[in-house]
Amino acid sequence: MKTNRLIKIFFALVVIVSNISCDQLTKEKVREEISKNETIKVIDDNFILTNVENTGAAMSLGENLNPGLKIVFLQVLPLLVLLLLFLYIIKEKTSRSNFIAFSFIIGGGIGNIYDRILYNSVTDFMYVEVGGLHTGIFNMADVSVVVGTLLILLNSILFEIKKRQLKRVSF
Repeated sequence: MKTNRLIKIFFALVVIVSNISCDQLTKEKVREEISKNETIKVIDDNFILTNVENTGAAMSLGENLNPGLKIVFLQVLPLLVLLLLFLYIIKEKTSRSNFIAFSFIIGGGIGNIYDRILYNSVTDFMYVEVGGLHTGIFNMADVSVVVGTLLILLNSILFEIKKRQLKRVSF
């Protein structure tokens, strides 16, 4: 049992550190290569690179909080939630896909918290627009969180489909 837990910790850390590394490497490259608020059209207006420092959370939420509240709501509480999520995936039995998904979410969350602690802001640099749909400006940590969330959602939907199919087959 102890070996199984160590293996789970190892694999979780590999996924988490990989997500943090990807996030931090891309942000560092953007800070070095793209001036603040510069716009680089990669694919017309559909995919744009820029360099924006976000002092709040998603979509600048909370950027006007006083510094003490910012530390609590944008650093301390999220870090505690991510720690609890890490303990959950290590201690509880979860599907492989949810294990990976939660690890992606933890890695992405830590990537952005790291920026908030070190720089007092988060570097965002990608913007996507397809038809009438468009994103805010985001980074690879945000991608990790979204991918993790979509994996959990997909896994939940597939689980429900399988459960309903089993109900139809059983008498």
